[in-house]
Amino acid sequence: MFIDSHCHLDRLKLGEFSNDLNLVIEQANSARVSRMLCVSVTLDAFPNMAEVTSAYEHVDISCGTHPLNQDDEVDQSRLAALAADPRVVAIGETGLDYFYAPETKEIQLDSFRKHIRVARELNKPLIIHTRDAQQDTLAIMREEGADQVGGVLHCFTESWEMAEQAMEMGFYISFSGIVTFKNAAELRAVAAKVPDDRFLIETDAPYLAPVPHRGKQNQPAYVVHVAELLAEVRGQSVEEIARLSSENYWRLFHRS
Repeated sequence: MFIDSHCHLDRLKLGEFSNDLNLVIEQANSARVSRMLCVSVTLDAFPNMAEVTSAYEHVDISCGTHPLNQDDEVDQSRLAALAADPRVVAIGETGLDYFYAPETKEIQLDSFRKHIRVARELNKPLIIHTRDAQQDTLAIMREEGADQVGGVLHCFTESWEMAEQAMEMGFYISFSGIVTFKNAAELRAVAAKVPDDRFLIETDAPYLAPVPHRGKQNQPAYVVHVAELLAEVRGQSVEEIARLSSENYWRLFHRS
């Protein structure tokens, strides 16, 4: 059985799936995806996301504000109050993105620190997005004590050196459909080296659909293709990739 460790069910264009989230879930179940983590991108949208997913016992949720969704500073007390929901298994996604939004750098830095502080307060792991911000990401993780709660660098596209430093702080490395793209040879080399007890698989649906569905709307069922690619580059069976990544998911997000 597979676990999609990062998706955005509330952001799917359901018209492509007969306006029915149940169908998306059924397709995932048919693909042997037994669990998924629906990840928050704004605090304003969190209550609706929690409501939309509440009918599905095998859907976990997170709480946080994506670095590309930041026009104002994050209210730390509000984040802590929302994230205290027992269904919330992680804080985020949070992090830094200087590729798409360098103009909000200072707001992103402030928000990232606040997310780590809330994660430590609630003893919940972090879901971190990072792009073109490697040094600042690692520095803030160290300064704010992110190693005390651990977490995951999701949709990883960075260097092996960054992966190593993150893993030294107790973090996991998650691979998305990007690893299946033709131009992702360097990323596949990283995927081949991450230890068995430190990798996760994800879709980031509705974004970044893997080959052979590239260009289409992504969905949790497609996480199987990520597993197939990892099996190829790591010299393991698809079943072993499913088992290891699922064990890692439970260890990280359901450690209580």
